[in-house]
Amino acid sequence: MYQAFTEMCPPAPKWTVGDMPDLAGKVIIVTGGNTGIGFITCKYLLLHNATVYMLCRSPNKAQDAIHQLQDVTGGKEAKFIQCDLADLPSVKRCVQEFTSKEQRLDVLFNSAGVMFPPIEQVTKQNFDLQFGTNVIGHCYLTVLLLPILLSTAQESGNKVRVINTSSDGHILFSPKEGINYDVLSDSPERRKMATTAMYGMSKWGNVVFSKELARRYGSQGVISHALNPGHLRTELQRHGSGLSKRIADMLLFELDPLGALTQLYAGTAAEAGEVNGQYYIPWARHGQANDPEAGKQLWAWLEKELKKYWL
Repeated sequence: MYQAFTEMCPPAPKWTVGDMPDLAGKVIIVTGGNTGIGFITCKYLLLHNATVYMLCRSPNKAQDAIHQLQDVTGGKEAKFIQCDLADLPSVKRCVQEFTSKEQRLDVLFNSAGVMFPPIEQVTKQNFDLQFGTNVIGHCYLTVLLLPILLSTAQESGNKVRVINTSSDGHILFSPKEGINYDVLSDSPERRKMATTAMYGMSKWGNVVFSKELARRYGSQGVISHALNPGHLRTELQRHGSGLSKRIADMLLFELDPLGALTQLYAGTAAEAGEVNGQYYIPWARHGQANDPEAGKQLWAWLEKELKKYWL
């Protein structure tokens, strides 16, 4: 309960975007970089001289974001690759395009997400839209990018990082068992579920996948952290309604720079590169997360469900 309170009402940060290192020569991917936390993340990565690839669905929205980023960074330009996380072939095409352009990948920010859409909405492969986008799409993207992440770690002698954006929704909304695997594909039973519960399961999935990635590949130079970025004023709240939305709005923090602070710390701070499998809470603090055995179960489920896409 104390952690839940302190995640919602964090103390002033001790680490700021001004503490970020110079990122010249680093190649970084940010999913959902055209808006919200992803956009602010791109902004500060560019200001610190990284080569930034913005992955999102809409070319038009991406170009608008790229122009906005140029305005706020003195002309620095993010690169765009189209990627629909709710469509696995689109994810594969994105990775193929990226690896045709770059020989290295230093940091992957799995930052995109959806929250509380109508329960009828599903992915192209008929998974729940929230779990399919927030977890399955990002997991598939990460697995496909593992070869270039591992080769970058081996060739550079420096550790690479995968940063997974979760939320305290993994504590507040998920069922006791974390993930109910019986309702992840579309079915009458799934459509009886609350969208809040499906969101909580997806955020639980982000945390346990991140820990399992650290366990599997930490010895090969992959640092994997998950985080709660904080209660922030973003487009994610667009599906909310009524009194709960009005109350939540009063508790939200402004997006820039606090919104990206915790994931920028996890992805760039030297201290965060000395540990692995952490769960960070606002603002850039260590938190406690769930059973690492759950990550093994999720990984096995993903391999089984996505066997025709997995490799």
